[in-house]
Amino acid sequence: MSSTLKKRAGFTLIELLVVIAIIAI
Repeated sequence: MSSTLKKRAGFTLIELLVVIAIIAI
């Protein structure tokens, strides 16, 4: 359960960065 939460949090962080990068471009 802890692993899933950590993985989900990391994925969300990467997704946010990708969205910001797309908007920047």
